[in-house]
Formats: sequence, C-alpha cells, structure tokens
Amino acid sequence: MKKIIALLMLTLTLSCNQGNSEEELAEVIEPPKQHFDWEGANLYFLLTDRFNNGDPSNDINFDRTRETGKLRGFEGGDIKGITQKIKEGYFSDLGINAIWMTPIVEQIHGGTDEGTGFTYGFHGYWTKDWTKIDPNFGTKEDLHELVNEAHARGIRVVLDAVINHTGPVTEKDPVWPESWVRTSPKCAFDTYEHTVTCTLVENLPDILTESNEAVELPPQLVQKWKAEGRYEREVKELDAFFERTGHPRAPRFYIMKWLTDYIKEFGVDGYRVDTVKHTEEFVWQEFKEECDTAFNLFKSNNPDKVLDDNAFYLVGEVYNYNISSGQYYEFGDRKVNYFNPPSFHSLINFEFKWNAQQVTFEEHFKRYSDTLSTALQGFGTLNYLSSHDDGSPFDPNREKSYESANRLLLSPGTSQVYYGDESARPLVIEGTQGDATLRSFMNWDAIANDDNTKNVLTHWQRLGTFRAKHPAIGAGVHQMITQSPYTFYRSYQKGEYKDLVVVGLELNKGDKVLDVSKVFEDGDVLRDAYSNQEIIVSEGKVNVNSEFDIVLLEKQ
Repeated sequence: MKKIIALLMLTLTLSCNQGNSEEELAEVIEPPKQHFDWEGANLYFLLTDRFNNGDPSNDINFDRTRETGKLRGFEGGDIKGITQKIKEGYFSDLGINAIWMTPIVEQIHGGTDEGTGFTYGFHGYWTKDWTKIDPNFGTKEDLHELVNEAHARGIRVVLDAVINHTGPVTEKDPVWPESWVRTSPKCAFDTYEHTVTCTLVENLPDILTESNEAVELPPQLVQKWKAEGRYEREVKELDAFFERTGHPRAPRFYIMKWLTDYIKEFGVDGYRVDTVKHTEEFVWQEFKEECDTAFNLFKSNNPDKVLDDNAFYLVGEVYNYNISSGQYYEFGDRKVNYFNPPSFHSLINFEFKWNAQQVTFEEHFKRYSDTLSTALQGFGTLNYLSSHDDGSPFDPNREKSYESANRLLLSPGTSQVYYGDESARPLVIEGTQGDATLRSFMNWDAIANDDNTKNVLTHWQRLGTFRAKHPAIGAGVHQMITQSPYTFYRSYQKGEYKDLVVVGLELNKGDKVLDVSKVFEDGDVLRDAYSNQEIIVSEGKVNVNSEFDIVLLEKQ
C-alpha cells in the first residue's frame, strides 16, 4: 500500500512539473544549506570590469573614449555579468561561498598617465563619489539582484572599501578641498608617520583621516548632487547619521557613512579594506563599529534575508603583512595590532605564496593550523597565490595549476581564488606595463573550448566544492596521519556542529590503501569526493582504486 501511495505522489509531482523549464525547477529546489565559517571560506576575488560583460550598453560613460595603455581602460565587465555567472552556477560549481568585487563606486571621469600608458579608473580604487555606483559597473538595481541571487545560493558578497584616498586629479576631476585632503608629502615608508601621514603616490590626494575638525561637503559633490537632483536627500541622511553617532563632521566619518549605506541597503556581508596601514589604526576600530551597526540594522529590518548569525566580515590589506607576525605589523619604529582592539577579523597574508614555494605540504599546513589556533585564535587569515597588484605570483606562467589548487584550497585559513586561477588565465600579457599584466579579461573562451583548461577547472571544482562543504578544511585543526603516503585529517567543531575529513595527496595512481583508524571506525561508509566513489572502512583502512593521486574522504 505504501508503494502505491508513493507512486501516486511521484506521478502527481511529475504531472505538476510538466511544462516547467529546468530554470524554473532549479528555482523551486533549494540546495542544502551548508555550515559557513569565514575562517574557512572559499572567497573568489574578481575585478568587476574584467570578469564578464552582462550589459554592453553601459560600456562607455563620461566620454571615457581616449586610447589607453594596454589593459588600462574599461573592458566592459559589470555587475550584471557577475550575476549572470551566479545564476549559471559557475561559482557554486567551483565551491565558492563568498565573492569579493573590486570597488564599484563612481570613479573619476578622467584618467591619468602614470608612465605606463594613459589609464582610467577601471579597477575601482580612484573614487569620485562614494554615494553612487559607477554606471560602467551598473546600477543599484543590478547590485540588489546580485546580492539576492548570491544569497539564494549561500554565497556571501564582499565589497571593497577605500577610505585612505580619493581618485587622482584630472581636468575632469578637481582636487578636494584642503580641509579634506593632503597632496604631499609622498610616503617614504621608513617609519609609521612616513607611511600614514602622506600620499601613497604622486597625484593621489590623501584623506585627512586623523582630523576631527568639522568640514563642509566638497563643492564638487554639492554641485554634482544638485545636478542629479539628490542634494537635499543626501544632506538629510548625513544630518541623521551625525546626530545618531555624535561623530564630528570630519572627513573619515562622511566616508564611513557612505560606505555603510551599502550594508544597510543591500545587505552585503563584508568589506575588504584597501590601504589599511596607510591610515591610523583607530579609524578601523571606528569603521568596524559602524559596519556592525549597519549590518545589525539590515538584519533587523530584513529578517527573511538573514543567512546566519555570522558577524559582518572585515578583512584588511596591510601590504606585506605575514601570518608569521601574528596579530602585529612592524613599521620599523612601531608595532601595530590591527586585530585587537576589535577592528579586522582577518588580514590578507602576503607570505602564503612564498611558503608554497619553500616548504612541504605538511610543514605548510601544520604551521598555519598551529598559528590560527594560537597567536591568531579567534581571528583569521586570507591566503592567496596570485592577485591584482602582486607582481610576483606563485605561478606566473600557469605551469603549476594543479599544485596551486592543492596548496590554496586545502590550506588552513580563508582561500582567495583570484579570478582565472581556476582556469589558468594568463598572467603574462605581452605589451602590458606594470600590474596590467595581471588584469586581463576572464578567459571564458578557453573554458568553453580548450580541453586542458577544462581539466584544470575540473580539479579546482572538485577541491573547491569539498572545501565549501567541509569547514574543517579551512577552519579546522590539522593533524598528519601518515607521512608516506601523505595523509592527514582535519577536525572542526562549533557548538553542536562537527566536521571531520581525511585527505591524501601525492599518492600513487590506481590502488591506494590508506590508514583511517584514527578518524573513522570499521563499517563506516565513506565517499571519496574526488573520484566520486563509495568506500567502506575495514580493519582501520580503506582501499581506493582511482586514476588520481588525490583522495578526499568524507563520511556519508
């Protein structure tokens, strides 16, 4: 009788679904919710302008038509293009559970010649107006859709915050008032003061972040907002912000208000903060407080959009910070803690790529696990092998894409996948100067048509989805099982949630016998997530027969 009822229910379900497209069915069937921990997240970093062009109609704005140096102009990538790939499942298939985009705020309308060819602000770090999305990147409606589509798939969204400086001065972009910025001296980087109270490079006005003096709005913003018909609204919101917080109307607090509006309105989950060490550390403590307030307000106003109880994520770029330094960065004449008093959850780890070249997997993994459970306990690190402004990537010629995935995606800490790491996007582009070589457009054609690229992508997908499913990989405790063959396990517990996995690397292809007696019991049914086969533990061991030299074991 039960079988008959089940068949009737199945028939009814199929008949109800007849005529529905695969896309409609995908919207009905929600993927299983996975435990998420920022310390073990798999974060995808992309240049908004260089990933995918979802709307060619917004490719040219503000008469940005001058010929530029190679890869130094806008290439058409936009928010809609990212959303398109979210909907297609590209990020989910890659095991990505957080996306970090370069700044999307309105950029200077002109450009500069830095000796590397004429350049527009395609990268997002040359702000003209923090309160508006640059039309080359999209609209507020586009960002709402991106966040909603990402969240529906368990993917967090991290924006990029710049408080240290405005964009360069051009014929179209006048310098901000002296009450807002300094234009000299240029940083010498030999002391704390010569790193903070100065301009990073020539013609990049430095916000007076140390000042508590009240200032009026820059006249160029007043003129701009009036022309756009939103001056009164913007001023009213600023008045409310300063009345609520009691902060002086100093430059940094204006910018904090403008940046945290993206949290309150869109529900973004975190900020990667630019040029951290070039700004006083107390600024980041203040920024964290305002970010937390905005995030809590969004959650209270939108209870149906709350993903979990994770706090707002702040990761800082303290250039040349290394995980071996623990919580401190050394300026030469002063040490600064950017974690505590409370400011950043994580800092970008500039040491990871060097460790990957110099030590074995076991030395690498154990050191990171030990550091994260001692000197950095309660905090995190963001590891990377290539990035948008690091001229010495781990694998510039893309000859070690498989090892790169193993190193990055299986390491303790948060992993930063730079767009194209997973598809061996070239990092050496003939005819470019400076960091432009790192910023070519995403190699979608190779992904679609080149078999070698497809194989590399498959490897990154298998490791990435395993990592996303198991927070033990990035946020757990590492323990070697055997040195030869090289196997280890990771264990993780938070509240009642527990996670345990076993990984084998550099194994022989074909039959592999692995000791799992320290982790699993006889009779346990395991799955090798890499070869997608079921295995049963017997006498403390598992026998895996696959053509691969890697094993990813999880309990069914």
